[in-house]
Amino acid sequence: MSLVASIFLNDITPIFVLAAVGFLLARHVGASVKTMSTVSFHALSPCLVFNQLVTSRVGFSQSWRIVVFCVVITAAIGLAARLSASMLKLTGTTLTSFLLVVMFSNSGNYALPVVLFAFGRDALAFASVYFVASAIMVYTVGVFVAATGHGNVRTALTRVLGVPAVWGTVAAVVVMTLGVQLPASVMRPVGLLSDAAIPVMLLVLGMQLERHTKPEHPAAVATAVALSLLMAPLLAFGLSALLGLEGAARQAAIIEASMPAAVATTVLALEFELDANFATSVVLFSTVLSPFTLVVLIAWLQR
Repeated sequence: MSLVASIFLNDITPIFVLAAVGFLLARHVGASVKTMSTVSFHALSPCLVFNQLVTSRVGFSQSWRIVVFCVVITAAIGLAARLSASMLKLTGTTLTSFLLVVMFSNSGNYALPVVLFAFGRDALAFASVYFVASAIMVYTVGVFVAATGHGNVRTALTRVLGVPAVWGTVAAVVVMTLGVQLPASVMRPVGLLSDAAIPVMLLVLGMQLERHTKPEHPAAVATAVALSLLMAPLLAFGLSALLGLEGAARQAAIIEASMPAAVATTVLALEFELDANFATSVVLFSTVLSPFTLVVLIAWLQR
């Protein structure tokens, strides 16, 4: 029970405290969720991706399997989501939102503390690699998927190129390739904006919850939650064995893939005018239910 209590108190409670602050700001102060979402999307997210990439200390020889794992697991669960959406007969913005919330897990503010608590700093290093790879995919593949909700492929590609986080990724790759040491006058403000990204995303989640109504597709919400919390772990176990992941790397990869829907998907749904209410419902219910699946996974992986 101490493990269950620790996960609830140390990892779940802080998420809902920040979301509650966002809820109260929207309810009693009239704070604009659209404005906060825009700040997160255009200013904070590119700094988050850039900072995570240029400050990473895990070598390529240790991390390439984690990156491959992240890419393949995202594609596999995305395929499962597309098949499920077809059976549910989802269309338009709800279909796009369904794909987003299933494909991208909360690999940062929720997953990293869980991995550190359960498996230690060695596993945390691998979890950080997964987080960076996932963040890049959210702001490239995720943005492309989001953009297709209202346009064709050409329009979607154009919108991807207009996303600041994509250029943050490009800038980080250039810096790392050239081996440039950026001065503190650059890295400190970038670091401050990076640190603000996840808390602001949680505020956006809470502010969106204030506008949340009963989902129009409860069966789709339940299916998305089941895919995130039940199907994804099963795929993760099989893929980790296929890639030969062992020890801390295996523990980190499986836990990262088994997280609830990413808060960033709510930001994308708002930014691209998708079904934000549906995305928020999946984020909310998958986060609330996730401790029950995570405790079982952690206990199994600690054996």
